[in-house]
Amino acid sequence: LNSGVRRYHVAPVLCQRAKVAMSHFEPNEYINYEKLEKNISIVRKRLDRPLTLSEKIVYGHLDDPAKQEIERGKTYLRLRPDRVAMQDATAQMAMLQFISSGLPKVAVPSTIHCDHLIEAQSGGEKDLQRAKDINQEVYNFLSTAGAKYGVGFWKPGSGIIHQIILENYSYPGVMLIGTDSHTPNGGGLGGICIGVGGADAVDVMAGIPWELKCPKVIGVKLTGKLSGWTSPKDVILKVAGILTVKGGTGAIIEYHGPGVDSISCTGMATICNMGAEIGATTSIFPYNERMKKYLGKTGRADIAALADEFKQHLVPDSGCQYDQVIEINLNELKPHINGPFTPDLAHPVSDIGAVAEKEGWPVDIRVGLIGSCTNSSYEDMGRSAAVAKQALAHGLKCKSKFTITPGSEQIRATIERDGYAKILREVGGLVLANACGPCIGQWDRKDIKKGEKNTIVTSYNRNFTGRNDANPETHAFVTSPEIVTALSIAGTLKFNPETDYLTGADGKKFKLEAPDADELPKLEFDPGQDTYQYPPKDGSGQHVDVSPTSQRLQLLEPFDKWDGKDLEDMLILIKVKGKCTTDHISAAGPWLKFRGHLDNISNNLLIGAINIENGKANSVRNALTQEFGPVPDTARYYKKMGVKWAVIGDENYGEGSSREHAALEPRHLGGRVIITKSFARIHETNLKKQGLLPLTFADPADYNKIHPVDKLSIVGLKDFAPGKPLKCIIKHPNGSQETIMLNHTFNESQIEWFQAGSALNRMKELQQKSS
Repeated sequence: LNSGVRRYHVAPVLCQRAKVAMSHFEPNEYINYEKLEKNISIVRKRLDRPLTLSEKIVYGHLDDPAKQEIERGKTYLRLRPDRVAMQDATAQMAMLQFISSGLPKVAVPSTIHCDHLIEAQSGGEKDLQRAKDINQEVYNFLSTAGAKYGVGFWKPGSGIIHQIILENYSYPGVMLIGTDSHTPNGGGLGGICIGVGGADAVDVMAGIPWELKCPKVIGVKLTGKLSGWTSPKDVILKVAGILTVKGGTGAIIEYHGPGVDSISCTGMATICNMGAEIGATTSIFPYNERMKKYLGKTGRADIAALADEFKQHLVPDSGCQYDQVIEINLNELKPHINGPFTPDLAHPVSDIGAVAEKEGWPVDIRVGLIGSCTNSSYEDMGRSAAVAKQALAHGLKCKSKFTITPGSEQIRATIERDGYAKILREVGGLVLANACGPCIGQWDRKDIKKGEKNTIVTSYNRNFTGRNDANPETHAFVTSPEIVTALSIAGTLKFNPETDYLTGADGKKFKLEAPDADELPKLEFDPGQDTYQYPPKDGSGQHVDVSPTSQRLQLLEPFDKWDGKDLEDMLILIKVKGKCTTDHISAAGPWLKFRGHLDNISNNLLIGAINIENGKANSVRNALTQEFGPVPDTARYYKKMGVKWAVIGDENYGEGSSREHAALEPRHLGGRVIITKSFARIHETNLKKQGLLPLTFADPADYNKIHPVDKLSIVGLKDFAPGKPLKCIIKHPNGSQETIMLNHTFNESQIEWFQAGSALNRMKELQQKSS
C-alpha cells in the first residue's frame, strides 16, 4: 500500500514539473529544462571538461549542439532563445521590421513594454496622462501590432521593462533577448538575458536561429558579506572601475563564490543590469535560495520547485575555467560613486568630495534621483526610506531636489501601501511615473539653464555627457539609492554618511545609521492596476494602422543590394574624436518621439560626435561644397548627389544603448562603412544587420593616417570571406595615396547580409526560395 501511495504521488508531481508555465501570462508555454539538460549533456561529452554556468545555459540553447563549432571568443553560435522582450522606443522599429518580413505571427513568446516615452515633468499621474495623449498614435500602433502578431502588450504606466521581466518572465536557465542594453538585469534570476538590436529580435520572433559570437567568460569571485552602507550597486561600480567601459566586451560576467549568498535577488539584478556599462554580453548569478525566495514572493513557487530539481544545470561545475578572474572581498568593499561623464570612473564615497574640489567639479548637488531599471526594487526603496526617516526624525529634509522612480506598478503600489512613498515625499521627494524618465533623458528639467555647470547624483546606470538632461555641463554621478538619499539630504558631495555628521533642526549633530530594510515585503506584493493586454488567439483580422502622412511612424523600404563592386572613392562624413556612444550617434531625449520614423529620426545622426577637424559637435566640412554644416544635412547632400560615405571612429565605438537607430540612420542616409579602432558588441552587430561594413584598423595607429579631407576605397569585397582582411586605399588631396589593412568579424551568413543589403532582405530571399 505504501509503495502504491508513493507511486500515486510521484506520477502527478513529475507530470506537473514537466508542465510548468514560463509565466502567468502564457499558461501554455512551458519551461523546457529537459531540452536544456539534453543539450548540456551532448556538449559536455564533446568538450570533455567542466562547464561554467553561462556555458551551460548558452550551449543548452544551441540549435545543433552535436555539430556546432564551439570556441570561446571565436566561433559564432546559432542559438534558440526562449523569448523576446522589447521596450516601446525600440519596439517600433522591431515591429516595423517584423511587418516587413511578411510573417503572420511570432514564433516565440514576446512582449512590448511602454516605458521610454513618458517624460518626467510634474509627477507620476500627470506625466503618465500627458504621455498617453502625446504618444497615442505610437501606443495604438504597438498595441494593434502586438494583437495582430501575437505579442503581449504592457501599457504605459506598467513599469520599466527590466523590472517587469524580473517580476514575471526571467527564471533560472532562461535565454531571453531584449531590445535594450540593460536586458542583462534578468541575470539576477539566473537567466542568460542579452541586449540586442531590433533586427536580432526579428530573427528570434521569426523562428530562425539567432547568431552570437561564442562569449568568453570572466569570473567574478565574491567572498565575505555585504553590510552597512555597502550595497550590491557597489559591487558593479567596483567592477566597472576595474574592467572599464570596454573590459567586458565579448564576454559574459559570471559571479560566483560564497559572497553571492549575502546579496538579494534584486541586488543581483542590479549588478547584472550595469554589466552593460562594461560592454559585457551579459552577466549572471548561480541559482540560490535568494532567487527561490524571490520567485515565491512573485507568485512563481512552481518555477522554483522545478529549478530545484534541475539545480545541477543552474550552477557552475566544480573546476570550471574562466578566461579571467576578479576577486572582490565584500567585507572590505566600500560605498562607491562613479563619474562624471563615464560610468567606469570609480571613487569611494569617502574620497569624492576631495576629488571633486581638486578637479573643479561642482560639489553642491542640485538634484538627487533614485529608481531606474537598475535600482528600483522594494529593497532599494526601503533602504532609501530608512535613511530619509532618520533625517525626518531630526527635522531635516533634502537640501537638493529629490525624485523617486518606482520600477513597476507593483513596486509603486507596494511602497505606497507600506509607507515608503510617504516617507520619501515627506523628506522632499517627488514620485515620478513608473517609467525610465530622467535615466534616458526624458526629463523636462527646469531648475537650471542649458550650459550651466552643475552636479546631480543618481542611482541610474549611465552618466554620459548630456545623458539625463541634454546639458553637457551637468556632472552626473552614479551610486546606490541610499547614498543618493544621504547626499541629497546633505546637499553636497563632501558628505560621507559613514563618518560625517549632520545638524538637526534642534542644532544638535547626529550621524545617519546604515540603512536596514526588508529585501521583500512581509505581506504579498500589491499588484496595483492591471496594465497588461493579452494578444488574442487569432489576430489575423486585426488592422495595424500606419498613416503615410504620419510624422512618427513610417513603413520601411528595403535597403539597396550590394552592387558586386568594391567601394571606391568614398568621402568621409566625419572623423570622430574620442568617446562616441550610441547617444552621440542617435540622441535620445526629445528624439525618442521619432523612433518609428526612420527618415525623421535620421536628422539626429551623429549630432553629438566631436569632429576631429574642428573640435566641434554637429559641424563637418562638406567635401563637395567646402562649407561646414550639420552632420545629417551633409549626409543627405551626399546621398542626393549619389556619393557614398564613411565614418572614422575611435575606441569602443557605439558603446551604451542597444538602439539600432544608430545603425539604421547611417545606412538610410547613404553610409557604407564605419572604420574604428574597436566596436561595442551590440552596435557592431546592428551595423552588420543593416548591410553596413563595420571594420577595424589592423594597426590602431592607422587611425592617424586618415584625414577628414581624404577619399577611401575598400578593396577585396569580391572575395569577401570570414577572417580575410580587406584593404583600404587612402587618397590624399595632394594626389598621394597609401594602403592600410582592415579587419572584420563577419562570418559567412553575415557576409550574405551585406550582399543582400540587410539581414531582413536576406531573410526574405530565403523565404522566397523555400516557398
